[in-house]
Amino acid sequence: MTLNKIKAILFDLDGTLRHHIPTGDEVFLSYLKSLGLNISEEEALRAVHWEHYYFAHSPEIQQDSKTFKDDSKGFWINYSKRRLVALGLHQKQAVELAPAVSAFMGENYKPEAFVPEEAPMVLATLQEAGYILGVVSNRDEPFQDELKRLNLDSYFRFCLAGGEVNSFKPDAHIFERALELAGTSAEETMYVGDNYFADVVGAHRSGLLPVLFDPGQVFPDAECLVIKSFDELLPLVSK
Repeated sequence: MTLNKIKAILFDLDGTLRHHIPTGDEVFLSYLKSLGLNISEEEALRAVHWEHYYFAHSPEIQQDSKTFKDDSKGFWINYSKRRLVALGLHQKQAVELAPAVSAFMGENYKPEAFVPEEAPMVLATLQEAGYILGVVSNRDEPFQDELKRLNLDSYFRFCLAGGEVNSFKPDAHIFERALELAGTSAEETMYVGDNYFADVVGAHRSGLLPVLFDPGQVFPDAECLVIKSFDELLPLVSK
């Protein structure tokens, strides 16, 4: 695929266009530190990789969603247990700590949503250049109102939630539906997202050109185009 054939640029929402301050990782690790647990940078990065994998419609989250279908509290306690294990804690210790960690996050994690400062300018430039822009997310419900709250809705021709088509990245069907909405072929379409397992793997499987948005260098060995800021997207498509 050559970049000069690109006609549409599709974006992930959470972690790409929409961010949290503080991050869940920061609050989670801060609480563990208050309990006297010291987590190394290597362990923290491993847990971030696990979190990306888990939320990429992994078999684990699919099973957990069924097991805790009507039990949100149980789901998040189980998630906290899994995350603690990913951080290197023994299973027994993770099981013991998970309820308190989950309760702390539920009571204290109240982040603010924000859009990267340079994103609106980049989106406006791409729109003015004639690119078809869309948003494709693994959310269960439509999120047009969220784009309006973020003042991003005017840039995008469409937005698509996985729950609308019962398909979640990295599954192919959600990308196929996105291509139908964009009116472009896979070879003419770029997909930009922060989750390697969902966004890069899914786009690649579906024939789109994946671009990993990785400002924190979470995936330094990613074998795809990588940008650390939205500014770096414009030189790619202007070549």
